[in-house]
Amino acid sequence: MDGTLLRGRSSFPYFALVAFEVGGIFRLLLLLLCSPLAGVLYYFISEPAGIQVLIFATFVGMKVSDIESVARAVLPKFYASDLHPEAWRVFSSCGKRCVLTANPRIMVEAFLKDFLGADMVLGTEVDTYKGRATGLVRGGGVLVGKRKAEALRNAFSETSLPEIGLGDRETDYPFMSLCKESYIVPAKPEVEAVSHDKLPKPIVFHDGRLVQKPTPFMALLTILWIPVGFLLACLRIAAGALLPMPLVYYAFWALGVRVYIKGNPPPPAKKSIGQSGVLFICSHRTLLDPIFLSAALGRPIPAVTYSLSRLSEFISPIKTVRLSRDRATDAAMIKKLLEAGDLAICPEGTTCREPFLLRFSALFSELTDELVPVAMANRMTMFHGTTARGWKGMDPFYYFMNPSPAYEVNFLNKLPHELTCGAGKSSHDVANYIQRMIAASLSYECTNFTRKDKYRALAGNDGTVVEKPKVDANKVMGC
Repeated sequence: MDGTLLRGRSSFPYFALVAFEVGGIFRLLLLLLCSPLAGVLYYFISEPAGIQVLIFATFVGMKVSDIESVARAVLPKFYASDLHPEAWRVFSSCGKRCVLTANPRIMVEAFLKDFLGADMVLGTEVDTYKGRATGLVRGGGVLVGKRKAEALRNAFSETSLPEIGLGDRETDYPFMSLCKESYIVPAKPEVEAVSHDKLPKPIVFHDGRLVQKPTPFMALLTILWIPVGFLLACLRIAAGALLPMPLVYYAFWALGVRVYIKGNPPPPAKKSIGQSGVLFICSHRTLLDPIFLSAALGRPIPAVTYSLSRLSEFISPIKTVRLSRDRATDAAMIKKLLEAGDLAICPEGTTCREPFLLRFSALFSELTDELVPVAMANRMTMFHGTTARGWKGMDPFYYFMNPSPAYEVNFLNKLPHELTCGAGKSSHDVANYIQRMIAASLSYECTNFTRKDKYRALAGNDGTVVEKPKVDANKVMGC
């Protein structure tokens, strides 16, 4: 895999991703401290010994389910961004594909099978005990050299050995010699990776906190920055929560948070003449979308939300109202809020990091004809401000921990009356039109994916928040 299907020959960044996403900063630090030992063993003793150190430092004590979750939701995005074009051209042209790798199979199998169409993955097997990884390897040890050839013989009969073998180093020669044709992939790190549109399955959803691939240098930089970044995030959040909204825009700029405003925002509704509020229809990038919308307008705009953490509600400088997911109840609530003034809503229902827009819920278009689409876009260089698997209460902190995060708020033209439900258009037509309108302004692609699709892909559930049942005190006390 490394150096053949992938351009890079080092597997450290992918071990570092597992270490950070499952074990946090201290596990990443442990892996970073062990990496020099792994390098010495790799180059001067044996390749398996060096890989074993990385496996132990990364996996020892981790729940197997957590490792599988990261392998499914986090690693594919980084693996796909490093795919070797020539190796992929040959690999994708074959009818049946098998990958032999020294990497732990549990790390790579989800990406290889789900996104590259591999039929079989033969990798190093990590030992487990009661659902946790021991950090040791089982079976024949780390899959390198002659062990790869043995694994290949066991997987294929002598009469049906593979026709084409790809490798990049001498330790691949034993298994490559069993193939009818063998090719070495030369080390050319400057070659451009395969573009995502050429993958058999696009990566629309991915999770994890880190934006960049954690090379040893980036891992060290991340570890050193987190304490400083957390203090900076607290200061930025405090400025947004405590200062009057007309000053928040300037405070953000003073603290390194860039806010770019495009278009012509509408004036506030005039309640004195009975004018109802405007409903701002925002694309959903992070839970901070309504806050940056308010900063751009210079006045607090209430927002309807779903599955927002209590901490995020507490520190929010704007009013947040939870959706119940009951259509009639939510419709009545939104209408009441619009009677009081302007309101913000993100009809995608959940965030998406890639240049795609999820399907818009059509409920908003039935409640008012005063619709203003807002194209929201942001930039993060170190940490993602969203999560599907982790605690959402940390989302605003991670976003503001970026050295210089940026938000772009683009106010599009108010929807003409003839394109609203009041003029006879169906609610779905209105929602789809606004989705296409925002997508065109951002150069994004419209999709039919929903909140459930995202959470099934990343977290293994449908994203529904289950209310905890109330405890009957009488039953508890035996009364």
